[in-house]
Amino acid sequence: MKRALITGITGQDGSYLTEFLLEKGYEIHGLIRRSSTFNTDRIDHLYKDFHDPEARMYLHYGDLSVSSHLTKLLSDIQPDEVYHLGAQSHVRVSFDMPEYTGDITGIGALRMLDAIRKTGIQTRFYQASSSEMFGAAPPPQNEMTPFEPQSPYAAAKVYAFHMARNYRKAYNIFAANGILFNHESPRRGETFVTRKITRAATRIKLGLQDKLYLGNLEAKRDWGFAGDFVESMWLILQQDEPDDFVIATGENHSVREFAEKVFQKLNLDYKEYVETDPRYLRPTEVDALLGDSTKAQKVLGWKPKVTFEQLIDMMIEADLELANKEKILLDAGYRVGNRIR
Repeated sequence: MKRALITGITGQDGSYLTEFLLEKGYEIHGLIRRSSTFNTDRIDHLYKDFHDPEARMYLHYGDLSVSSHLTKLLSDIQPDEVYHLGAQSHVRVSFDMPEYTGDITGIGALRMLDAIRKTGIQTRFYQASSSEMFGAAPPPQNEMTPFEPQSPYAAAKVYAFHMARNYRKAYNIFAANGILFNHESPRRGETFVTRKITRAATRIKLGLQDKLYLGNLEAKRDWGFAGDFVESMWLILQQDEPDDFVIATGENHSVREFAEKVFQKLNLDYKEYVETDPRYLRPTEVDALLGDSTKAQKVLGWKPKVTFEQLIDMMIEADLELANKEKILLDAGYRVGNRIR
């Protein structure tokens, strides 16, 4: 039985990757931060008590800012594969918390790599790189496109990318980068623009919300389904030699188009509900990201399965169900959040 360690296991990608690897017979170990409340909603359906003989997912408390603990964790677990997904991953927030973002998103990856070096374990390391690293570089972007990061988040990811390549060459560690373009799902965090749109639109449809405030409506992104993209992570680590791959759908759409389609599918006119708020604008914007995944298609045999339209339908269906549940509770007089309606 192969053993995998996943940082960021409670996130969108971590949950889909855990499902994928469990289906392949892996034993999964996940790194989570200790807090007063649990943040395991996305993986609760996969959890079995460790006393259960069928349990194959185990969670470990830790933090990407503490190198000594990461070293001990790797030594104890002895994973065959490490999927480093953990990061401060919100681009707009990275402008407000640049130091923290650099420490966790950038140096956090270095700490993981150095823990592998110190322990000497024979493992394969996947670094979750980002299309944001391309920044201002004109589309389409592929593995040969120069990085022009436009945010602290993107700059931190560029650092992590190069450290993975450096440790690959310097210490012969199997360290590979997956440069994933935007990938969404019903499990996407509600502060990310696609989920923010589907969550708000479905609430507006049921009379639970009046307006949706967004930033740059003209920004274009290459959006795919997270469930498809996690398969590429696994494929990257199954290769004979470590390498770097762009993972993308090869088509992009503007935020405005995404919002228009979501509202249209709910028989609403987005112009009546969507307004721009300068507080959501980035100090430096990334105008267009469009990935060329030719290399991944040829070498990995990977292609996206879920289309843009199917992705939107999937997210609307899930958020409409959430909105319906919220409305039932509110109509019954139950408190939702800090309000009673």
